[in-house]
Amino acid sequence: MSRTREALSTPASPILPGFKMPSVSALILRAPDANAGLREALGVDQAPRRRRLWELSGYLHCSIIGTCLSTAELRQTLIKAQMIPTSTATDHDLHGEAVRAAGRHDAPAKALHKALDRRHGLSIKRFTRAKSEDEVRRLWEQAVEQGEIPGAYWAALTHPQANDALIRRVFGDVHMLSHLVGAANRADIRRLRQLEADNAELQAKTARQQEQLRDGISSRDGEIRTLRQLLADALSQAPADASEEASPDVASEQATLTRMIADLERRLAAETRRRERTEEKLAAVEASLDEATTALTRLERSDRALRDEIEATEAALAAAQGQDSSRREPIDLGGRSVLYVGGRAGQTPHFRLAAEQCHASLLHHDGGIEDHMTLLAGLISRADLVMFPVDCISHGAVATIKRLCRHAAKPYLPLRSASLASFIAGLRRDMTEEAIAARA
Repeated sequence: MSRTREALSTPASPILPGFKMPSVSALILRAPDANAGLREALGVDQAPRRRRLWELSGYLHCSIIGTCLSTAELRQTLIKAQMIPTSTATDHDLHGEAVRAAGRHDAPAKALHKALDRRHGLSIKRFTRAKSEDEVRRLWEQAVEQGEIPGAYWAALTHPQANDALIRRVFGDVHMLSHLVGAANRADIRRLRQLEADNAELQAKTARQQEQLRDGISSRDGEIRTLRQLLADALSQAPADASEEASPDVASEQATLTRMIADLERRLAAETRRRERTEEKLAAVEASLDEATTALTRLERSDRALRDEIEATEAALAAAQGQDSSRREPIDLGGRSVLYVGGRAGQTPHFRLAAEQCHASLLHHDGGIEDHMTLLAGLISRADLVMFPVDCISHGAVATIKRLCRHAAKPYLPLRSASLASFIAGLRRDMTEEAIAARA
């Protein structure tokens, strides 16, 4: 018995002299997560880890699935996990099935978790550097300000330092973003309706003025014809030989005719001046109508561009509350390369992230501010599409882009502004050379 106690108490191995058995604490530290309770009972420290999808509260699953995964990625993940038999399920069915699976600790939930980590690896890596709840909050606030919502949302919710208060804050921000997008969309719809009403009123007013002018011109022409006929009749009734002695009655009649002719000439001159003024007024109205038509066309183009940008922005955030975003297909550029020339330097990282989410790579040139213009030819040869904002680029750079694109047979697309919404809307447009040339 004493030898047994001695053998158990000695740290050396009887088989390999000098070999020491590992301690119980060391074995527990190397044990899998199933021994987490044992490690806690023995007081062994364990490093914090990110939360898993099924460990989060159920009220978060809807917003996570709708915000952090595109419809195409969700469909591919569920088909691979054999949760749906075919690819014919609707987007709403996909969303509901994924939300139900997210709360279960099984293979489909693990597949969803891996898909989220794979999609937002860059954001997770950035949030990993945060060692406290305040640092996580600051990273989230920066992401909201920069518009990088999906990746930051997933990284913040699963961060080990995110407490209940921070999770409620993050969820509330995403919830309110959907309301802000909806309010902006309603305001633009009201502006469009007002423009349509103003256009209809202007067209009706122009039609009334043209009708009045036509009636006035017709009346004037008829009165001129009548006066000319009266003048011709008076002249035909005059005596053939003016040298003959005229009787008092004839002289009186001639005097009356002379006065009538003079009066007719005055009236003809007045009608001529009136006709000239009417023609000038008609020309002014037609010029005003042309200007109004041009302004209306410009407003309609601007309105269409704003609608495209709003829909593109809404498509990125509309699923925050599990809304059906199937109105627009997700952007998939199939690994194409997009060159963005001009704009503001601080927006380049946001544009690059938006392009990566659309399965495209972004090349950038600042339009000649710091980057030399000779670099444009090489960048255009590598790009499948060239974009530039018309409000934040020089005329010389635009002329160079168009010349190089025509020489290289590459399509180019002018954007309404240097905003992220214009860039996302541009990615949605048809990338064929004919469509882009038609817009230009």
